[in-house]
Amino acid sequence: MFRKFLMIALSLVLGISMADAQGNKGIYIDKAGKIRWEGTNKEAYFFGVNYSAPFVFGYRHIKAKGVNIEEAIRQDVYHLARLGINAYRIHVFDSEISDSLGNIKDNEHLRLFDFLIAELKKRNIKILLTPIAYWGNGYPEKDMPTGSFSFKYGKKEALVNKEAWKAQENYLTQFFQRINRYTGKSYQDDVDILATEINNEPHHSGAKELTTEYISLMVNAVRKTGWTKPIFYNISESPKYADAVVKSNVQGHSFQWYPSGLVAGRTQKGNFLPHVSKYNIPFDSIPGFNKRAKIVYEFDGADIADSYLYPAMARSFRNAGFQWATMFAYEPLAIADVNTEYQTHYLNLAYTPSKAISFMIANKQFRDGLQPVLSYDHNLSELLNDTLFYYSNSTAVPVPKRKPLKHIAGVGTSSIVAYEGNGAYFLDKLAEGVWRLEVMPDVINLTDPFGKASPKRKVNAIEWNTNHIKISLPDLGEAFAVKGINEGNNLVLQTESNSFLITPGTYLLQSPKAKEFKPQPSEKIGLLALNEFVAPKADEMDVFVNHQPERTLSVNSAKEIKASVFGVQPDDEVKVIFNHLSGIRKETIMVKRGAQYLAPIPQEVLKPGLLRYFIVVKSLKGNITFPGSLKASPYDWDFYSKDAYEVFINQPQSAITLFDAREDRDKLNYYNPDWENYGLSFVSTSENNKLAIRSIMKKSNNKDFMGWQTFIGDLVEDRAQDLDNFNSLVIKGNGSFKNMKAKIALISKEGNSYSSFFTLTDVISEIKVPLTDLNQEQMLLLPRAYPGFQPLFYQSGVNKNFSLKDIERLEVTFGYDMVAELVNKEVSMSISEISLK
Repeated sequence: MFRKFLMIALSLVLGISMADAQGNKGIYIDKAGKIRWEGTNKEAYFFGVNYSAPFVFGYRHIKAKGVNIEEAIRQDVYHLARLGINAYRIHVFDSEISDSLGNIKDNEHLRLFDFLIAELKKRNIKILLTPIAYWGNGYPEKDMPTGSFSFKYGKKEALVNKEAWKAQENYLTQFFQRINRYTGKSYQDDVDILATEINNEPHHSGAKELTTEYISLMVNAVRKTGWTKPIFYNISESPKYADAVVKSNVQGHSFQWYPSGLVAGRTQKGNFLPHVSKYNIPFDSIPGFNKRAKIVYEFDGADIADSYLYPAMARSFRNAGFQWATMFAYEPLAIADVNTEYQTHYLNLAYTPSKAISFMIANKQFRDGLQPVLSYDHNLSELLNDTLFYYSNSTAVPVPKRKPLKHIAGVGTSSIVAYEGNGAYFLDKLAEGVWRLEVMPDVINLTDPFGKASPKRKVNAIEWNTNHIKISLPDLGEAFAVKGINEGNNLVLQTESNSFLITPGTYLLQSPKAKEFKPQPSEKIGLLALNEFVAPKADEMDVFVNHQPERTLSVNSAKEIKASVFGVQPDDEVKVIFNHLSGIRKETIMVKRGAQYLAPIPQEVLKPGLLRYFIVVKSLKGNITFPGSLKASPYDWDFYSKDAYEVFINQPQSAITLFDAREDRDKLNYYNPDWENYGLSFVSTSENNKLAIRSIMKKSNNKDFMGWQTFIGDLVEDRAQDLDNFNSLVIKGNGSFKNMKAKIALISKEGNSYSSFFTLTDVISEIKVPLTDLNQEQMLLLPRAYPGFQPLFYQSGVNKNFSLKDIERLEVTFGYDMVAELVNKEVSMSISEISLK
């Protein structure tokens, strides 16, 4: 009886139905284009990830670290199961497993791929295969010659060269006929392999008839092997060929979505909920398209570290009619500390716990239609119903005691769990008064995870701290037993006040009122063993402080110094030593809150002028001072470092510089509809040490426009108490001709854009735009989404009076409404500085 209850409980936490857990015959696509389960005929939904550890750089890097790749795959698949996903997709790197004629190479990459499929099957994760990727095997390194058909022909030629077609036919025939050495099954016979997508992101060219012919030929090659399952083909990568793609003999079409662009080289800031409010499909008018199934083969909020976006994307996918969505790409645990595989993507349960829980919530949103609460302001995804409570960051929502909760997953503190650490944790009810608790270690951010990738550049570090945890569950009560059950975890204690100290691991929590419950810790219940636990080892490195000073403050600012600090022991002290250049000195102790240390800036040093300060970690071994990691104290007679954190303290009426071309040149998102004929560059000005951003149209047409956006939310927040003092925007710049029209906009957190036109002259000047001249209009969505047929603008639908305190982005555009004599001429706009005055 217990075992049946446990199987139901753990099946629920993993997000699968009992029918799925016991095996399913597969899927089919009905006449209306809906994906349905065979047998039950119910609509089927799948949510998960791409993951490519058996191939390319992931394989090379894991191997270079001396990690057993099979064990690395096992660990990652456990974490994916822990997050409850049921879908896996990969574009197989044919460049590493084929020759120029399309013959399969039965090598280490293919063996590990077989192994991965076998591990996914153990966790009931369904699989969609894309056999041809066309990619080389280098990224982020240089490609190496592999002798494959993709290396020989390249993506473009492979789609039009009929000799390349022969190689692909041969490859597909062998690929679908082969037997997995670990499962003993072909892809056709494997019930967990549901469908295939012929190739990855095809770039079609030439006659449209050739596109239809190519696709049909590839489909026939697959079908001749005995494959009877659905076949998909990408329609979003070459939208001009969409009608030719629909004419082919496939059952569905694949799409992708990167609403924040790709490879910004930095963390994107701002509210991206407007960017994901709707997924636009422009192919509805093509005859036959609406009878095809729709899947999302890749998606991500690239370069975004926050944890509110995934459920919003899942909601838009479901509203658009998609039934499969797989994020690109889950970062292997073995290399997630440096995020090298795909620097613009970063999702891993251990290293990005809040994003991982948000992804877990998105899974429930997409597959079950549940509606979470999302908050950009609180960086929070939150899902509460009768049986589960998931939250990606600390939340104050009250949970009624009458709710029969069975599953809790979170980061931070809630009304159920108060936890000092910042790793993810999971509570799953096994029986009345019996719960399984799993706690991940703390993660400390060291630098921007989306910056330039390098195996030498560690972005996050792991600490195995002993943290306080308090669990308030009615059936556990205040006094319950805690027993460590993962390997090497020997903790046994009895808590009297539902609060205790805990280290990372898996635990059994049991009320004294519970019925006798003595399973074997390693007993396999459903898809998890009770004692399973996977976490990276604690990092061994010196004390490290990651802190970014505010860009500007005023005497009225109420700000805290915030820092991520690695390697601090319980008895160590972290403090800030302030040195205002007017001669005022002050120090204050930093207090640990979650994974950060915080200290208010004392009022005594909030004086006009330059404030310099150090962060000092004091231990029994001595002092370490940051910036610079100098093993000394600023008070030492031989302290020689001239480095310090600096922030300028302004008078309340002092202007706020919202944009300086020299300082902010790496923080811009551009809109350029024609990179061949339009361009952006940074040029010197006639002013000393000044740069300007120059936007140029070689031949203006009075229809296009171009421009850029930058995030200014931090600047506005830092001077929040001063905002009533400002009434104008002042733009310093020039055009290539007199009387050139341009537009400036301030964009709010809610996605409301407030804009006004202004006129440039052909000499550098200051143009004043009163804030009262700003009028509400639609928001330009930057960075540009991929695919490019997604909306360019967003209209919030809510009329709201302009308020500076709501503003977080600045935008400048030009090119439209040119005077007649400038049409067809080369025109440009240069902006060096924009301020609030």
